[in-house]
Amino acid sequence: MEDRDLMENELLVIKGVCDLYLHGAIESSTADVHCAFKEALNESLDIQNKIYNLMAEKGWYKAEAAEQQKVDTAKQKFSAQ
Repeated sequence: MEDRDLMENELLVIKGVCDLYLHGAIESSTADVHCAFKEALNESLDIQNKIYNLMAEKGWYKAEAAEQQKVDTAKQKFSAQ
């Protein structure tokens, strides 16, 4: 398995972990549990960001720039609400 494949898998795993921690925080029944999930989510988001930045630095993850027209349309849609 290549380094790129390993990093892609790691990114997918950490995204899944973030999703689980987010739902845990949302569904938590006490402040302590909510805080624990929130802290774990923030740490996982930091890891996700580091993985993404490393992949982008190596040219393995290229984000496409959004078309300005689509950005403007989204702005109008959500600012009108």
